[in-house]
Amino acid sequence: MAIKAYRPTTPAQRQKTTQDFDQITTKKPMKSLTMAKKQNAGRNNSGRITVRHRGGGVKRHYRILTHNLPKDLTLTIEEIEYDPNRSARIARVKDQNGVYYYVLADTNMRKGNKFTTGDEVAIEESNRLPLENIPVGTFVYAIELTPGRGAQIARAAGTSVQLMAKENGYATLKMPSGEMRKVLLSCQASIGTVGNVQHQNIKLGSAGRVRRKGIRPTVRGVVMNAADHPHGGGDGGRHGSGKAPRTPWGQLTLGYRTRRNKKTNKYIVRSRHEGKRR
Repeated sequence: MAIKAYRPTTPAQRQKTTQDFDQITTKKPMKSLTMAKKQNAGRNNSGRITVRHRGGGVKRHYRILTHNLPKDLTLTIEEIEYDPNRSARIARVKDQNGVYYYVLADTNMRKGNKFTTGDEVAIEESNRLPLENIPVGTFVYAIELTPGRGAQIARAAGTSVQLMAKENGYATLKMPSGEMRKVLLSCQASIGTVGNVQHQNIKLGSAGRVRRKGIRPTVRGVVMNAADHPHGGGDGGRHGSGKAPRTPWGQLTLGYRTRRNKKTNKYIVRSRHEGKRR
């Protein structure tokens, strides 16, 4: 996949790049595998804003992906589709019983290709099987954290995880962040790398394009009033408050450790923070 640049007819067009959509084979999603997606502008069920800078944006339908495919399936790829709700492409596949699924599309998936799921399937790209049956050194994606729960690791565009070791019932995985983590060998994983690898290189180029994604403007705390942010107030200078950086609600940031689930520390062999555990 290549990155497409625009003719520099305006300042925004000069910076803007977009994806090459040649891999996509259809623009029409399968109606039975989509559902309405209500926009909530970052609010929870109580109406309180829990995620700031969200609102507006174009309407979209949610594609129902299957992250926990049944075993012993032979799946045929019928279409590669665009999904507005995630960075990766999705594949519409049909099993030997005529049942359709949406799954994450990897770099090897093409219309008409086939792949399989099960405990003893071939070690080939796109196939899905337990980590205990995958050779050490293989790159995998869509990995389970808990057996039977479905894929939770490595689902974004261009991501993959390397299987480094297998011992005492656990697989050691090297995450994209550099973290080394243990996962049960009975967890399922797909072989390969998630597609659309150039996604991170796209330049939005204009403010309007960001707004259409549903992202509203972000304002720095130092330019607010003292009543609105811990960094606000002052004599109009560009300096900060002289205190440690804080969130709008007074929580310390930039180095303040916020990891709460210490029970899973035993599964982290090496932290992504240069050996420090959070």
